[in-house]
Amino acid sequence: MAADKKIGAYICKGCGLGERLDCDQLEQMAKSEGKAAIAKQHDFLCNQDGVDMIQADIDNEGITHVMLGACSRRAKTDAFDFEGVALSRANLREGVIWIRPDTDDARETTQEMANDYIRMGCAEAKHMNQPDASGEQGLTKHILVVGGGMTGMTTALEAAKAGYAASIVEKQPQLGGITAQLFKRIPVRAPFLAPADSGVADLIAEVQANDKITVYVNSTVTRTSGAPGRFAVDIAQESGSTVTEHFGAIVQASGFKPYDMSQLTEFNPDNADVVDQLGLEALANAANGGAIKRPSDGKDVENVLFIQCAGQRSQKEGRLSYCSGHCCSTSIKQALYFKQNNPDTQTTVLFTDLRTPGAGGENFYRAGQDQGVTFLKGEAESVTAGSAGPKVKFDNFLLNETVEQEYDLVVLATGMVPNSGPNPYLAQEVAQAKEDKKDEQVIVKMEALLEKEEAKDSVLNLDYRQGTDMPHLVHGFTDSHFICFPYETRRTGIYTAGPVRRPMDIGQATDDATGAALKAIQVVENASLGRAAHPRSGDLSYPKFRKEGCTQCKRCTVECPFGAINEDEQRYPQFNEARCRRCGTCMGACPVRVISFDNYSVDTVGQAIKSVDIPDEYSEKPRILVLACENDAYPALDMAAMNRTEYSPFVRVVPVRCLGSVNTIWLTDALNSGYDGAVLLGCQKGENYQCHFVKGSEMAHYRMSKIGDTLTQLNLETERVETHEVSITDIQRIPEIINDMAATIEKVGMSPFKF
Repeated sequence: MAADKKIGAYICKGCGLGERLDCDQLEQMAKSEGKAAIAKQHDFLCNQDGVDMIQADIDNEGITHVMLGACSRRAKTDAFDFEGVALSRANLREGVIWIRPDTDDARETTQEMANDYIRMGCAEAKHMNQPDASGEQGLTKHILVVGGGMTGMTTALEAAKAGYAASIVEKQPQLGGITAQLFKRIPVRAPFLAPADSGVADLIAEVQANDKITVYVNSTVTRTSGAPGRFAVDIAQESGSTVTEHFGAIVQASGFKPYDMSQLTEFNPDNADVVDQLGLEALANAANGGAIKRPSDGKDVENVLFIQCAGQRSQKEGRLSYCSGHCCSTSIKQALYFKQNNPDTQTTVLFTDLRTPGAGGENFYRAGQDQGVTFLKGEAESVTAGSAGPKVKFDNFLLNETVEQEYDLVVLATGMVPNSGPNPYLAQEVAQAKEDKKDEQVIVKMEALLEKEEAKDSVLNLDYRQGTDMPHLVHGFTDSHFICFPYETRRTGIYTAGPVRRPMDIGQATDDATGAALKAIQVVENASLGRAAHPRSGDLSYPKFRKEGCTQCKRCTVECPFGAINEDEQRYPQFNEARCRRCGTCMGACPVRVISFDNYSVDTVGQAIKSVDIPDEYSEKPRILVLACENDAYPALDMAAMNRTEYSPFVRVVPVRCLGSVNTIWLTDALNSGYDGAVLLGCQKGENYQCHFVKGSEMAHYRMSKIGDTLTQLNLETERVETHEVSITDIQRIPEIINDMAATIEKVGMSPFKF
């Protein structure tokens, strides 16, 4: 251990630890095997007296590294927040006494678990350093908002209210977006009985009057470089000139466009009296509260049909498979346009499922009923030209019969398509599909989709190795996972809000804008201090690498989920600290192990794994390594412990930042040193992923799919290593997985490397 490192080990006796464990033995273990300069016990480490004891040793005894043998590292984080020292924690409460029975027979193995966790905690502390800010940071209290609709304007105003300057870049000649084209909006305030004024004019006036907000209309972003706290953005203006501005964070609020109704040939979209919802808004604006005229001949509309889910919630090729969220409420709103002018107008909403989200959704639906709007459960088959207007053929589900009826006007609820830029990863996915020799028809479809994507205009023109725009979710919305990281994207410091992120109405988009503004402010402040963004918000560590050992394999640059690694002129990786989310996927990817973080590295985890006492083959006490994701698997284990769910005493759990950070050397070393098995617990991957670091779990599964070759070379059974997808709610399942591995080891026998 380096001379400037001095470990202080502190053993808590509270929460039953003193009654269940031999704390004197743990203290001695920390001194003798953990090489702690100071080792102490305390009845309750987390109370003020215990915290003061540790702080006094830091101040007076020169302690630089603190190892706490107490509760889970997820507990009491505020109490154990010691500035300027590296901290490791041995989980003796949730990880030992709460998952073991309080019996004489279990006492020996319970103590062995605690001894090992003390060894592991000290080994981790010995090989970690206290991270310092990188020095890259700077404070730029200026937010760029790309898109000047309701979402974009609200984002800029919320940022301005918090004291931040904001610039709006809007490609159209005026602000307002699609909302400016609406006659009225869905109500967002009680009593939710009638369409409300859009409010867009007032919002535009408020933006224009705010001296903290700069507006660029008829303008586009032509280049975005840099990182949180120091983005440099080129803005091309109507005059042909380009201005370069610097921003701390970016919010993409580029909105949506209606699904192209011309693709719905069964609904006769060329008929002038068949319009989409935005087309009806144009008719309502022209009427300005008077009678709405049908386009073909100017006749007052007396009988109108709204066809819900037109081209959406459909698995047909080229259709939208999702619900766009606002359409049912919008049809009710538009039906009331007619009723408010002429209560005798026949308005029918044809639906398979009616959805009116939001606090007042049910009230608004009942307001439509009360004013005579007919809600008919059925499904439209076709629209043809009738003698007096469009003729609609539809299945009436209530009467169980097919009906044909003419209407003055037919309105198609076509749904929304996000205004996102081209998907930067689609080309890679096509190449991977070809490499994996996927079905030829699948590849042809992917190539056709790629051609469409490449034809799109870029929104942000990112100067990133990983592409010009934000990665997409499966339906083309920008990647901002609603469970794991709302608003966050795979491009740190760049947030998305409104319908480009997911389908939503104006009320939801306004709330979304406020959330995005707050996230943008948070990342600016974190960046100014060199701290990470979500989910390791506040973490000062960042990846470092030994250039002399790098083989330029590019695995780190390709596998980084967040585009945080570029390449320098010599093609070595160039780490961008402010873009990094500290997941460690690059560390897990590196085959020569030259990438590390000060407080999380191949050594901190590897040495902790090696520090475990491995009983000989005759003891019948196997050792099973569990590498558990700190975001889902580890919290689930803690909750299982709170429920006093028992699992095998032979496991040793190591929390990892993400399963993507797992370097295969950890498994190789563990198996070589006598571990009998290993279990990797990561988040759900794929289209419905729940990985906080997006691709980490997927990368780990891919790497582990090749571990069988290593096991075979070591003459070990492939069953000794398993990788599982788990969620934070798998409180019962995860202990079962662990116990199943213990049963497998009992079946296949102890590792031959114990001999």
